[in-house]
Amino acid sequence: MPNWGGGAKCGACEKTVYHAEEIQCNGRSFHKTCFLCMGCRKALDSTTVAAHESEIYCKTCYGRKYGPKGIGFGQGAGCLSTDTGDHLGLNLQQGSPKPARPSTPTNPSKFAKKIVDVDKCPRCGKSVYAAEKIMGGGKPWHKTCFRCAICGKSLESTNVTDKDGELYCKVCYAKNFGPKGIGFGGLTQVEKKEDE
Repeated sequence: MPNWGGGAKCGACEKTVYHAEEIQCNGRSFHKTCFLCMGCRKALDSTTVAAHESEIYCKTCYGRKYGPKGIGFGQGAGCLSTDTGDHLGLNLQQGSPKPARPSTPTNPSKFAKKIVDVDKCPRCGKSVYAAEKIMGGGKPWHKTCFRCAICGKSLESTNVTDKDGELYCKVCYAKNFGPKGIGFGGLTQVEKKEDE
């Protein structure tokens, strides 16, 4: 039957669509009021429509019906979506089930290894992370724990000395563990003269 004086037929209601009310999608014409998601019936526009053959959907319903299925294929990053779209009347295409992922990674990243094998500070016994780690005496220390065991002075690589797993400033190390006698930080010349 010829189409006398009218426009194209609407892809949803099959009635004539005149130019002033026409929305085109996938080579088909729709009334503005008929341009609705076939799943949830939400109004669509050029940014929210997802077409599949002769069907139009919002992106959410399209993803439920034609997108990947299984754990981790939800609406956001790291999301577990259990919504099947049954309440919307969507008959989802059933493919072969996805194999379950192992609970422990078979090839853990360097980051995962560092979390498991975090170093402990010898002074306070707490975990030492990379941002706060200072190495001294072959061991990792917190910046706040990197102090002389005797006087509590903050240490640096230029004035640190270690003995039996403990850190000392050079002055305290020399007084307590260095050689004893005249000229070695023990008795001073003044003390010696007073004894004589």
